Amino acid sequence: MVLNETEQRLISLIQGGLPISSRPWVDIARQMNLDEDEVLNQVRKLQERGLIKRFGLVVRHHELGYTANAMVVWDVPDDRVRAVGQALGCHDCVTLCYQRPRRLPQWPYNLFCMIHGKDRERVLDIIEELVEAKGLQDIPHEVLFSGERFKQRGAKYL
Repeated sequence: MVLNETEQRLISLIQGGLPISSRPWVDIARQMNLDEDEVLNQVRKLQERGLIKRFGLVVRHHELGYTANAMVVWDVPDDRVRAVGQALGCHDCVTLCYQRPRRLPQWPYNLFCMIHGKDRERVLDIIEELVEAKGLQDIPHEVLFSGERFKQRGAKYL
């Protein structure tokens, strides 16, 4: 897909992350010599064309002191996966919660949620609290702690 000069400049400015500001689009607009509405209109057009799929936040949790990171994988009955996912995902301690297909017979898990904590014991306590509070004692799950930290960044378009 061909991009015009304005689109290329906008993408190059936002792919490194939005400015930490109360009005990030105003800051980007100033850099482009445009107004905020023009920038937002360009972003909408890029989304409509499928060139930008979504915006998300990359939280550098390690720098905030959260050094224990666990992916909890659950084998939830298909007729309950939506409800269980919503129940887990609404908690502040759960930073990601999503469904994926099982890969049987080796991998029976279909719901994944990420929990960060200051240490492993706290993360395990949080998981136990969630299991009790949400009545998930009958749902098989595994706790997979991170062994290595990889660079976190947003999408690169150009």
